[in-house]
Amino acid sequence: MDDQWTRRVWPPAEEESPPSGQAPSRPYGVPGGPPRSSTPPRWPTRPYGGREPERNPTEESLTGLYGAPVAERSQSGRPAWPSLGLESPEPEDDLPPSARRYRAPETPPRPMPRWLRRLLVGGLALVCSAAVIGAVVVTVLNRAESAPPTVVHDQIAGVSYTLPPEWREGVVAPVTGFTSAAARGDSATVMARPGDRVDPPNLRSAVIDLSDLYTQLLLHGDKVEVIDDRAVTVGGRPGHTRAVRAEYTDVVNEPAFMRVTLLTRPDGGSTVLLGLAHPDRPQSRAEIEGLMLGAR
Repeated sequence: MDDQWTRRVWPPAEEESPPSGQAPSRPYGVPGGPPRSSTPPRWPTRPYGGREPERNPTEESLTGLYGAPVAERSQSGRPAWPSLGLESPEPEDDLPPSARRYRAPETPPRPMPRWLRRLLVGGLALVCSAAVIGAVVVTVLNRAESAPPTVVHDQIAGVSYTLPPEWREGVVAPVTGFTSAAARGDSATVMARPGDRVDPPNLRSAVIDLSDLYTQLLLHGDKVEVIDDRAVTVGGRPGHTRAVRAEYTDVVNEPAFMRVTLLTRPDGGSTVLLGLAHPDRPQSRAEIEGLMLGAR
């Protein structure tokens, strides 16, 4: 009896042979026991005292003691070894069921930066302001163009004349003898007054006398040059006009321009028109001449 317990079990002795009359031994020399009964073996409990999983006798009879065959393991859909987290997940595992039917959710667009929104709002406000200002300017200019020109009616001098753009009717002192006046700022002026009776043949000589008088009173030029002297007919009334240009030797005063026009009147009198421009500019010359020749 003591020999059986002290005998080496592993590795088995080569000279030992199973005793006669017993079942064949298991692998590695373990004596074989009685044939296995039909009752399924009882599985050992888990190492931490967990509850044993319930086993299906039919499955155990098919799989045996060492698990399912390799063909059945591949059909179970579970990996043979635990996952280490290195495998790439399938695309469908990360998607909800609704995304599998329709499509994957799209990444929301990136919000616009705050500074860009402020820049766009400021640019839009600037464009709107410029549009409003432009509309106002165009409206004012259209109104100015559509407004009828100003006409000065001088009953005492017996003449009416239309003012060019930017000209305004003015007031003259009675001591000058002129009864009406118009000006464009401080650069050009036209005045009218009644004159003495003058016969048409004497119009030129009368205009020369008036031109010399006003040159001495108003221009005081160091050098005076006559640039125009001719007969005219204004509104069916015979007349004569004369223009001079005065220059100065000092460097302060710029050249000045003066035009004198004398027109006859139906009642036997005359009308004197005097125009002055300082400094002498082509625009001022043209506006003064157009005002006088357009009188009626």
